[in-house]
Amino acid sequence: MLPAALTVLVTFLFSLAESKQKDFYTFKVVNSRGKLVSLEKYRGSVSLVVNVASECGFTDEHYRELQQLQRDFGPYHFNVLAFPCNQFGQQEPGSDKEIDSFVRRVYGVSFPLFSKIAVVGTGANNVYKYLSEASGKEPDWNFWKYLVDVNGKVLDAWGPKVSVKEIRPKIADMVRQMIVKKKDEL
Repeated sequence: MLPAALTVLVTFLFSLAESKQKDFYTFKVVNSRGKLVSLEKYRGSVSLVVNVASECGFTDEHYRELQQLQRDFGPYHFNVLAFPCNQFGQQEPGSDKEIDSFVRRVYGVSFPLFSKIAVVGTGANNVYKYLSEASGKEPDWNFWKYLVDVNGKVLDAWGPKVSVKEIRPKIADMVRQMIVKKKDEL
């Protein structure tokens, strides 16, 4: 009896250790051009991860504000990371190529855009499973925003009714703290 209990305990401890080693930046995803990308390349930056849609009532406001964030803070180790999703109201029906073309043409998007994924349910992408588990908040519509720190820890999440402008001060503070820390290291 004891060896079986010990086996269960050891298995549990190993799985706990594995899960603790995971963070947002340990995942790999496919970008909108079909290339596999390691999110490790964003480690050391603050990231705002967003499930986006081209035909949603929130599209115009969010894309404009997200692009403004990228313009203002991108040079200072910040990235918007956009994941198109067609699960809510079928509001992202296009192909990856069509989505990429549309957002770059209409909104001048310069932030990374990834391949269309599922963000909830049994077919959800592992990145979004992680974001949901880490934040305790699962997307129930387009334009859910997850704030991830420089080490890959999910700090907070907001639904689409919370505008990007409302969370901008929190992002600005994080970027400012990072700049001060980097200056202190010099």
